[in-house]
Amino acid sequence: MAFSAKSSQGAMAEINVTPLVDVMLVLLIIFMVTMPIQSIPVDVDLPQKTDKPPENPKEPPDPIELRIDSSGQVFWNNSPTSLNALERMMEEEVARDPTNQPELQIDTNDQAEYGVLARVLVAAKNADMIKIGFVQK
Repeated sequence: MAFSAKSSQGAMAEINVTPLVDVMLVLLIIFMVTMPIQSIPVDVDLPQKTDKPPENPKEPPDPIELRIDSSGQVFWNNSPTSLNALERMMEEEVARDPTNQPELQIDTNDQAEYGVLARVLVAAKNADMIKIGFVQK
């Protein structure tokens, strides 16, 4: 009687997807937990393209440099300003000449909180500022 050394089972050709599903569920839970719970939407009106150039173009005023540092302090042209006074200052700039507003150039530190930037953008929207730019220095 001869015995065969080969087994009757061949190589397993199926993939076990259970560990893959487990990993994907853990990643899904991690993303759901780390996602911000509340987001603050800010509506921004983008300028529309016009075909005709303005008559008698005016020289644009100097831009306003608004900087937010890592501690959340706001600087208006390199002088510290409170968030409460910021909207009033923006309204004064718009009131000087609503058709020729200065550009608001916002520079934020990488460590600054988003909430401070959101409050600045809401103040700019409430003051009817239309020229807002983001700069990185």
